[in-house]
Amino acid sequence: MSTTKFIAKHLREVCFGGNWSASNWKDALTGITWQEATTQIYGLNSIAALTFHATYYVAAILKVLQGEPLNAKDAYSFLLPPINSQKDWEQLLDEAWENAEQAAELIEKMPDSQLEEVFSDEKYGSYHRNLHGMIEHLHYHLGQVVLIKKILTQTEKM
Repeated sequence: MSTTKFIAKHLREVCFGGNWSASNWKDALTGITWQEATTQIYGLNSIAALTFHATYYVAAILKVLQGEPLNAKDAYSFLLPPINSQKDWEQLLDEAWENAEQAAELIEKMPDSQLEEVFSDEKYGSYHRNLHGMIEHLHYHLGQVVLIKKILTQTEKM
Protein backbone atom coordinates (compact mmCIF):
# COMPACT_ATOMS: atom_id res chain seq x y z
CA MET A 1 0.00 0.00 0.00
CA SER A 2 1.34 3.43 -0.89
CA THR A 3 1.93 5.92 1.91
CA THR A 4 -0.80 8.25 0.65
CA LYS A 5 -3.31 5.39 0.53
CA PHE A 6 -2.32 4.48 4.08
CA ILE A 7 -2.81 8.10 5.26
CA ALA A 8 -6.23 8.22 3.57
CA LYS A 9 -7.14 4.95 5.27
CA HIS A 10 -6.02 6.34 8.62
CA LEU A 11 -8.18 9.45 8.13
CA ARG A 12 -11.21 7.31 7.28
CA GLU A 13 -10.59 5.10 10.32
CA VAL A 14 -10.52 7.96 12.83
CA CYS A 15 -13.65 9.43 11.26
CA PHE A 16 -15.66 6.33 10.38
CA GLY A 17 -14.17 3.32 12.19
CA GLY A 18 -11.97 0.33 11.71
CA ASN A 19 -8.87 1.53 13.55
CA TRP A 20 -7.03 -0.42 16.23
CA SER A 21 -8.38 1.80 19.01
CA ALA A 22 -11.99 0.93 18.07
CA SER A 23 -12.89 4.60 18.57
CA ASN A 24 -14.03 6.98 15.86
CA TRP A 25 -15.92 10.22 15.41
CA LYS A 26 -19.00 8.79 13.72
CA ASP A 27 -19.66 6.20 16.43
CA ALA A 28 -18.87 8.68 19.21
CA LEU A 29 -21.35 11.22 17.86
CA THR A 30 -24.11 8.79 16.92
CA GLY A 31 -27.20 9.29 19.05
CA ILE A 32 -26.12 12.63 20.50
CA THR A 33 -28.94 15.16 20.41
CA TRP A 34 -28.35 18.77 19.54
CA GLN A 35 -29.09 19.68 23.15
CA GLU A 36 -26.42 17.28 24.41
CA ALA A 37 -24.00 18.45 21.71
CA THR A 38 -24.34 22.07 22.80
CA THR A 39 -24.25 21.44 26.56
CA GLN A 40 -21.19 22.87 28.23
CA ILE A 41 -20.08 21.22 31.47
CA TYR A 42 -17.30 22.00 33.94
CA GLY A 43 -16.14 24.89 31.76
CA LEU A 44 -15.16 22.48 28.96
CA ASN A 45 -15.94 23.03 25.33
CA SER A 46 -19.19 21.46 24.16
CA ILE A 47 -19.19 18.40 21.94
CA ALA A 48 -20.49 20.59 19.11
CA ALA A 49 -17.67 23.12 19.60
CA LEU A 50 -15.04 20.38 19.61
CA THR A 51 -16.59 18.75 16.54
CA PHE A 52 -16.58 22.05 14.67
CA HIS A 53 -13.04 22.83 15.79
CA ALA A 54 -11.55 19.47 14.86
CA THR A 55 -13.28 19.29 11.50
CA TYR A 56 -12.51 22.94 10.71
CA TYR A 57 -8.95 21.85 9.98
CA VAL A 58 -10.10 18.95 7.80
CA ALA A 59 -12.07 21.45 5.71
CA ALA A 60 -9.06 23.79 5.51
CA ILE A 61 -6.74 21.00 4.35
CA LEU A 62 -9.38 19.79 1.90
CA LYS A 63 -9.36 23.22 0.22
CA VAL A 64 -5.58 23.01 -0.21
CA LEU A 65 -5.91 19.50 -1.65
CA GLN A 66 -8.43 20.95 -4.10
CA GLY A 67 -5.85 23.50 -5.25
CA GLU A 68 -7.04 26.48 -3.25
CA PRO A 69 -4.85 28.56 -0.94
CA LEU A 70 -4.77 27.81 2.78
CA ASN A 71 -7.32 30.14 4.29
CA ALA A 72 -7.65 29.01 7.89
CA LYS A 73 -6.99 30.85 11.11
CA ASP A 74 -6.85 29.39 14.60
CA ALA A 75 -8.99 32.32 15.75
CA TYR A 76 -11.84 31.05 13.56
CA SER A 77 -11.59 27.40 14.54
CA PHE A 78 -14.01 27.70 17.46
CA LEU A 79 -16.53 30.01 15.76
CA LEU A 80 -19.27 27.42 15.78
CA PRO A 81 -22.37 28.54 13.89
CA PRO A 82 -25.49 28.53 16.07
CA ILE A 83 -27.03 25.11 16.62
CA ASN A 84 -30.66 25.56 17.53
CA SER A 85 -32.14 22.30 16.28
CA GLN A 86 -31.38 18.67 15.50
CA LYS A 87 -31.28 19.68 11.84
CA ASP A 88 -28.48 22.21 12.54
CA TRP A 89 -26.49 19.56 14.43
CA GLU A 90 -26.97 16.94 11.72
CA GLN A 91 -25.95 19.48 9.06
CA LEU A 92 -22.67 20.07 10.90
CA LEU A 93 -22.08 16.32 11.08
CA ASP A 94 -22.98 15.72 7.43
CA GLU A 95 -20.53 18.40 6.35
CA ALA A 96 -17.82 16.90 8.56
CA TRP A 97 -18.32 13.41 7.08
CA GLU A 98 -18.41 14.74 3.53
CA ASN A 99 -15.23 16.78 3.99
CA ALA A 100 -13.41 13.84 5.58
CA GLU A 101 -14.34 11.49 2.75
CA GLN A 102 -13.44 14.05 0.05
CA ALA A 103 -10.08 14.69 1.73
CA ALA A 104 -9.40 10.94 1.96
CA GLU A 105 -10.22 10.50 -1.73
CA LEU A 106 -7.82 13.29 -2.73
CA ILE A 107 -5.06 12.06 -0.39
CA GLU A 108 -5.16 8.53 -1.79
CA LYS A 109 -4.83 9.94 -5.34
CA MET A 110 -1.70 11.93 -4.40
CA PRO A 111 1.65 10.54 -5.45
CA ASP A 112 3.81 9.64 -2.45
CA SER A 113 6.41 12.11 -3.73
CA GLN A 114 4.05 15.00 -2.97
CA LEU A 115 4.13 14.20 0.74
CA GLU A 116 7.52 15.89 1.13
CA GLU A 117 6.51 18.98 -0.85
CA VAL A 118 5.73 22.27 0.87
CA PHE A 119 2.16 22.49 2.11
CA SER A 120 0.83 25.88 1.03
CA ASP A 121 3.76 27.83 2.60
CA GLU A 122 7.16 26.74 3.92
CA LYS A 123 6.25 27.83 7.44
CA TYR A 124 3.65 25.01 7.54
CA GLY A 125 6.07 22.29 6.54
CA SER A 126 5.27 19.39 4.24
CA TYR A 127 2.04 17.71 3.16
CA HIS A 128 3.15 14.73 5.23
CA ARG A 129 3.43 16.80 8.41
CA ASN A 130 0.06 18.49 7.88
CA LEU A 131 -1.85 15.35 6.98
CA HIS A 132 -0.53 13.47 9.99
CA GLY A 133 -1.08 16.52 12.18
CA MET A 134 -4.71 16.67 11.05
CA ILE A 135 -5.23 13.00 11.99
CA GLU A 136 -3.47 13.44 15.35
CA HIS A 137 -5.65 16.48 16.02
CA LEU A 138 -8.78 14.45 15.24
CA HIS A 139 -7.67 11.70 17.65
CA TYR A 140 -6.88 14.22 20.39
CA HIS A 141 -10.28 15.90 20.27
CA LEU A 142 -12.08 12.59 19.79
CA GLY A 143 -10.80 11.59 23.21
CA GLN A 144 -12.24 14.77 24.70
CA VAL A 145 -15.60 14.18 23.01
CA VAL A 146 -15.79 10.63 24.32
CA LEU A 147 -15.08 11.79 27.88
CA ILE A 148 -17.60 14.65 27.71
CA LYS A 149 -20.22 12.28 26.30
CA LYS A 150 -19.57 9.88 29.18
CA ILE A 151 -19.90 12.71 31.72
CA LEU A 152 -23.15 13.86 30.12
CA THR A 153 -24.51 10.33 30.17
CA GLN A 154 -23.58 9.88 33.84
CA THR A 155 -25.12 13.21 34.92
CA GLU A 156 -28.36 12.36 33.07
CA LYS A 157 -28.65 9.19 35.16
CA MET A 158 -28.32 11.10 38.44
